[in-house]
Amino acid sequence: MIYAICPSCLHKWRPPVLAAPAMLCPHCGDKRGIAHAELPDLEIGHLDCDAFYASIEKRDRPELANQPVIIGGGKRGVVSTCCYMARKFGVRSAMPAFKARELCPDGIFLPPDMAKYQREGMRIREMMRAVTPVIEPLSIDEAFMDMTDAYERTGKSPAENLVALQKLIVQEVGITVSIGLSYNKFLAKIASDLNKPFGFSLIGRAEAVEFLADKPVRMMWGVGPAMERKLHQDGIKTIGQLHEIDIHHLQGRYGSIGKRFYHFSRGQDNRQVETSSERKSLSSETTFGEDIADMAALGDVLQRLVGRVAVDLARKRIAGHTVVLKLKTADFKSRTRNMRLNHPTLREELILQSAMTLLHREIDGTKFRLLGVGVTDLFDADDADPDDLFATTGTAATTTTITSDTQLMADQSTRAAAMTVPPAHETPSASTRHTRNSHQADQIATAQQVSGGTSSNRGITTLATSATSSTTPARPQSRAPVNILLPRPTLEQLRESLTRPYRKQVKQPRQHKFVF
Repeated sequence: MIYAICPSCLHKWRPPVLAAPAMLCPHCGDKRGIAHAELPDLEIGHLDCDAFYASIEKRDRPELANQPVIIGGGKRGVVSTCCYMARKFGVRSAMPAFKARELCPDGIFLPPDMAKYQREGMRIREMMRAVTPVIEPLSIDEAFMDMTDAYERTGKSPAENLVALQKLIVQEVGITVSIGLSYNKFLAKIASDLNKPFGFSLIGRAEAVEFLADKPVRMMWGVGPAMERKLHQDGIKTIGQLHEIDIHHLQGRYGSIGKRFYHFSRGQDNRQVETSSERKSLSSETTFGEDIADMAALGDVLQRLVGRVAVDLARKRIAGHTVVLKLKTADFKSRTRNMRLNHPTLREELILQSAMTLLHREIDGTKFRLLGVGVTDLFDADDADPDDLFATTGTAATTTTITSDTQLMADQSTRAAAMTVPPAHETPSASTRHTRNSHQADQIATAQQVSGGTSSNRGITTLATSATSSTTPARPQSRAPVNILLPRPTLEQLRESLTRPYRKQVKQPRQHKFVF
């Protein structure tokens, strides 16, 4: 059935024609009524909060409602986000603070409160889960949703569910969100950006190619500044121009991403909404109030940042295999250095040691305005920091250390002692045990003398002392422990122990997101 929906009152009606994507609601008079010929069939949604950080601050501080609010920046930092009033002055995310102050001198700069933003983001995430369990978060304030089973779960179409969710977030959280609805992720993401703030846009199959024809290539997923410059150098500025180029030519010129361009330009995207997205890195960084060149001062800051990273790694139960150091010079040139560790780790001291090594190499008198540290190539915490191969455990209180030139003779004395142990059904007398223990002590003493000294000067510490002196009375109620020294591991045991932690680290291959 072809119908239209009102985002304000959720009224649904059958319009006489579908000449425009928006029309007047006959129930409440709202001009944002949503109508589309494919409305019941579009199942992939993208929700994006409108200026999320700034909207939360304006909600909590009503006096800022009509003020241009900018989150972040400080004296020398960068803008995290800003409200739409500030954007009218040209302020944008990731813009240097001094530039934002030049463009918007009356702007209200506020420090970010990430704990509060994460808390509100999770509230919205729970509301989304009530609509569908198939959610792919992209950040704290946006996510894809697969609404394929909307009818079975709620008895309503995907569009009806998303319109109701948009209204609920306004009522419960107090901020607005924009939603895009289409038949794939690529177009749903584009649709959510069309009518911000508080927009609800749809892109169907019938108009997809025509809609994309005059859109800039930068709108495509995966096209950053460098790729945009390369496309412009080749005379390609719109998505429609890519539609006219053969797939083999695109692949030959741009590699594997050329194949993606071919399909995106035709409105094709077979990526599924993935409920578990794999984190690629974890980091922390700070911008200094004044440029710093001193190693001691930079080291103090680095230590604090590593502490934050270590806390996050422990909380999220993940470990990093590669330590990354990020520096930005006073003239805004970035330096990124990394060091791959022998094994994944979440130990603060190991990350700090590696980061300090990287930092020492960059100290050449250059002044830095930003310092960051993080880890990449992430693994589960259970696969991190493997135990020492040669660490031994046992019931004794003292650790065993055996030198190579005495181990063979100690093993021989152990085997000789073991041969004299009677079967379990025989109970030796006290005098027999005393004689046997004295004999074992003589054998170990002989081994020490042949090896060139006593245990104190040869580095030998026994697990337990089973030999008793002739003046010590035997205790028949309990058998004295046999002095057993651990043998050297076999070649097979060594091979297995060395490869075990690395076998755990082998990740299962994931299906590529773009398998056309």
